[in-house]
Amino acid sequence: MKTMTEIVMPQLAESLVSATIDRWLKQPGDRIDMYEPICELLTDKVNAELPSTVAGTLVKILVGNGENVPVGTPVCIIETEESAANTQELHSSPSVAVETAGQRANDDDSAPMRNRYSPAVQQLASEHGVRLSDLTGTGLGGRVTRKDVLSYVASGKPGASAAAASASGVDPKAQVRSSGIHLSETPRIPKIEVEGTTLPGRGETFIDVTPIRNTIARNMRQSVSEIPHAWTMIEVDVTNLVMLRNKLKNEFMKREGINLTYLAFLLKAVVNAIKDYPIMNSTWAVDKIIVKRDINISLAVGTEDSVLTPVIKNADHKNVAGLAKEIDELARKTREGKLNLSDMQGGTFTVNNTGSFGSILSYPIINYPQAAILTFESIVKRPVVINDMIAVRSMANLCLSLDHRILDGVICGRFLQRVKDNLESFNMESTLY
Repeated sequence: MKTMTEIVMPQLAESLVSATIDRWLKQPGDRIDMYEPICELLTDKVNAELPSTVAGTLVKILVGNGENVPVGTPVCIIETEESAANTQELHSSPSVAVETAGQRANDDDSAPMRNRYSPAVQQLASEHGVRLSDLTGTGLGGRVTRKDVLSYVASGKPGASAAAASASGVDPKAQVRSSGIHLSETPRIPKIEVEGTTLPGRGETFIDVTPIRNTIARNMRQSVSEIPHAWTMIEVDVTNLVMLRNKLKNEFMKREGINLTYLAFLLKAVVNAIKDYPIMNSTWAVDKIIVKRDINISLAVGTEDSVLTPVIKNADHKNVAGLAKEIDELARKTREGKLNLSDMQGGTFTVNNTGSFGSILSYPIINYPQAAILTFESIVKRPVVINDMIAVRSMANLCLSLDHRILDGVICGRFLQRVKDNLESFNMESTLY
């Protein structure tokens, strides 16, 4: 006896209410084993695979690529074979499940999908003044997709862009689509993919905004709109640290097989400073300030087209060598697209090594809802006055953005001074373990 089973969007994490179908790994007619991945999902944090909860044959895909799906929504239908024993039991009672599933599948076949529009499609159509009812969809079941809207706009048909431009009073030539990037078909190595072509007579190109870029935009907008940012900076002499690292890096590479970076020393200095000033490890909760007991460092890691913040849990329990291993592991998983949700959750303070790409000064945006973010800028040799004498020293800037609802200049100044002291206290006798 055959049974139709709906596979629904699972709740991948407590805070997630939806996910986006990135691409289907299986197509109708394919045989599927239990727990075999059937599609790839994009979430607010990381990519994930959706495994099948049953073994059978994929009958129908209910949600197309790029669609955002709320938790609990059916995404596909799989036909399963019941055992003989189960079949006998089912024959003794009405086959409600089979009839319901089959009827639902038939209903889905007959129900028109061309009038069902995703929020992203509706927003894009609104921006360009396009009536969705005028479009012929090429998506699943005739559904109108973003590509359909962009193609319609690119065709230059009446009402495609003129309506939006006249309504806003903006010259169509000056109307620019918000920029972003598009993930490739595999999330492991994201690449930039331009969606659309340059329109005749118009000096602009459409770039599709991916779910991850939308998430970054939403989080950044939330941070700057809800958190009153303040900024401060301090200069650090890391000459001794540079000499210490040069002394230990080759031996560390032979022993551990990974690079010994300055970031490991910085994290150790930051963690020890947070121990002295625990208010830095807090969040705002309207009528109270929540000070986190665990020190979990969010590490900003840039990929080709986005920035992710995997978390080093209980960083205060690790020595420099342990931090170096964590940094290498999280950076590798980020580059390979293998981060999971647990890697991204629980951060209490963010550190960004902006010096790795040559920055000497930055004004970072706080990783909401944390209280502060610190950047470590490039190490530059400069002439410095020491005891009324000029010496060439290796100098670096530490930049701190803070939530002024929680933190003030005095406490942050002291915190930065403590980080500075910790970094400058490294010497040739310091150890990694």
